[in-house]
Amino acid sequence: MKSTNKYIFWMTVLPWLTTPFIGYKTFKRFLPGALFMCLYVIAEGSVAEKKKWWWFPFNVKPNVLGEMPLIFGPFFIGSLWTLKYTYGSFRLYVLVNLIIDSLFTYFGLNWFKKIGYVSLVRFSKPQLSLLFLVKSFVMYGFQVFYDKYVIRRQPSDTLK
Repeated sequence: MKSTNKYIFWMTVLPWLTTPFIGYKTFKRFLPGALFMCLYVIAEGSVAEKKKWWWFPFNVKPNVLGEMPLIFGPFFIGSLWTLKYTYGSFRLYVLVNLIIDSLFTYFGLNWFKKIGYVSLVRFSKPQLSLLFLVKSFVMYGFQVFYDKYVIRRQPSDTLK
């Protein structure tokens, strides 16, 4: 379990080390979409815990979802990077998300199970992939909505 703590710590911290390379304007622009998705995934995690879709034997603290390191580490920062390079091209966005989500589902999940971090219980890998796809549509839709109605920017506007 001690080595699992190290893996989880580094899995959470390493993505944050890439934030200076994202750029301040990009970070600021896509922060609402990434935060919205973090809240969405936290709510989803609560439902998943009750319905036993997956199980995290690893606890950050009592009454804290086990997936918090995933949510506020690679998921949050990965969302910013994905939006930075694919926003405005929906096909590319979907393709990149399918690749990333498939790598996580079919390879990363095996490693997480091996180190004792998470395992699927009432969810299969194809169901998890479908859930990830739905989340990617929700995040893109939220960002389009935010750009169009909150800050009144077109999705094709370039970052400078």
